[in-house]
Amino acid sequence: MYQKILLLLYCFVTPVVVIAQSADDLFTQARNAAFQEKNYPKAISLSQKALIQKPQYAEIRVFLGRIYTWNKQLDSARINFRTVIKDKPDYADAYLALGNLEFWNDDNKTALQVVDAGLDLAPREEDLLLLKAKILNNEKEWLLADDVVTKLLKVNPTNTEARSLSMRIKDNSAKNKIGVNYDFVYFDKQFDDPWHLVSVDYSRQTKLGSIAGRVNYANRFKSNGTQFEIDAYPRISPLFYAYVNFGYAPEAGVFPQYRSGASLYANLPKSFEADFGVRFLRFSDNVFVYTASVGKYYKNFWFNVRTYVTPSNDAVSQSFALTTRYYFGGAEDYLSLVMGTGISPDDQQNNVLINTDRYKLKSNNISIGYRKSFQKINVFSIKVGFENQEYLRGTRGNQLDIGLGYVRRF
Repeated sequence: MYQKILLLLYCFVTPVVVIAQSADDLFTQARNAAFQEKNYPKAISLSQKALIQKPQYAEIRVFLGRIYTWNKQLDSARINFRTVIKDKPDYADAYLALGNLEFWNDDNKTALQVVDAGLDLAPREEDLLLLKAKILNNEKEWLLADDVVTKLLKVNPTNTEARSLSMRIKDNSAKNKIGVNYDFVYFDKQFDDPWHLVSVDYSRQTKLGSIAGRVNYANRFKSNGTQFEIDAYPRISPLFYAYVNFGYAPEAGVFPQYRSGASLYANLPKSFEADFGVRFLRFSDNVFVYTASVGKYYKNFWFNVRTYVTPSNDAVSQSFALTTRYYFGGAEDYLSLVMGTGISPDDQQNNVLINTDRYKLKSNNISIGYRKSFQKINVFSIKVGFENQEYLRGTRGNQLDIGLGYVRRF
């Protein structure tokens, strides 16, 4: 009698175990077909076989919907995603997959509805918050996008993709900005008198990107000078944007008479950024400088390595800079550390020295900075820098730079 009972239990239980194992095994094969073999029809077939055995297996059905999405079978993908949402309404991954489908196919309105439905059930779900911020950014709803990405960074301050997106949204979130900066530069040997530099700028967001006008005033070499600049950051695509600059000084010396530049920036996967470009300075001669950089967000940090290459008739000079930021809040709240060698054409404090052979001599610099926003519309900054520069062959001097800045968004 005991043996008969065991035999009956074996007959009922074993098929269930085999079926469950078979569905999991088919799912594993389907993933291998999709990710390793890039064979989407095979992955679809294996997933369908697994769902015949376990129709309520939400993970497999969402995976199947994603394969349909990648294979451009959008209606089939939607059916599978919505089936999971109906059968298992608290399964956040289904909302994310369907939201991405609509977002990738430029239906931002539907994508936002799907994501909001998912966030009603899981308000702290990081991937859904990130997708919502991307959708709102594409819709140019920058203030709303900024609120969402700020919430996400409170949930997880180390989310690097959110940090990268936050920087782009912050620049778009206010149509107007006014900024004021002051720098005091002291030399122990190279020059007898300290330098004073003041800049006032106004920028505005447009449909094509931001554009800014700036007036720079400086007192150096015991002379006063003024420079007028225009900056623009046109958006080319979600992946690319550009930087274009032109500056003019009525009298060369305190500033280069002409200054211009252009760079192409790329927002790369895995929170990487990169750019390359050229700078032009006109003193008594023309100077062309080529630049490139790579940046990376990692947890609360942003790292950027940049180089400037200046060719001349007899040599090629290079300068390097490593910038590190530690974010302790939003996109405008960070501590910075910059270490470098040589003179940068983008450095308003020292780029005038490119007019001489000093930029070919050895120099090392370091600076620390603090930037903090208040009520999202006020941003204060302070910077202290030190440079040891070989201004004559075999002769070095020290330079101390103290900078203060304020930005008002409106």
